[in-house]
Amino acid sequence: MILWFRHLPRLNIDLAEWNPFIKNNWFREHFMKFVYLLQIIILLMPNFFYIGFGSLNIFTLFLLGILILIPHELLHIIVINKKGNISLTFRGVFFWLHTDAILSKTRFWIFMSLPLIVLSVVPALFSFLASGNIKSTLLIISWINLLISAADIINSFLIAIKPKNSIFYRGYYRVEKN
Repeated sequence: MILWFRHLPRLNIDLAEWNPFIKNNWFREHFMKFVYLLQIIILLMPNFFYIGFGSLNIFTLFLLGILILIPHELLHIIVINKKGNISLTFRGVFFWLHTDAILSKTRFWIFMSLPLIVLSVVPALFSFLASGNIKSTLLIISWINLLISAADIINSFLIAIKPKNSIFYRGYYRVEKN
């Protein structure tokens, strides 16, 4: 079941067994500042590579952002569909997906990384084979999705450095014993 713009019920877990996904309190409190910094860096990337998107006005970029956000979120949903309930909420301009499913390290990493791979890495790679307007379109899609994926990029890295047998549940993780 997908809950649109409502939070899932409060979780009831034994905090003696589960650790916060981001253990460091300072980093947890300032996580979004790192996301904003990454977004600023991504926003400036076309200037570093001399790729100009100057012909696009703000309205067009905003419309493209919405058109890319929809498949981005759908790719997240596909990974966790039928694993548990899903809640799509937002805070400011950020959308957040939450689930009450317990996810393995692999599934959680795929959940965080699939939209990045499909909508940023793949179009960027295909842009090397294209030219003209198709190349520009692929690079714009890749760039906008990178902006959208800033939190996912950081989370994917954090998932990758967790122990091998980790399982994840709503902002917490624990290591399964074999």
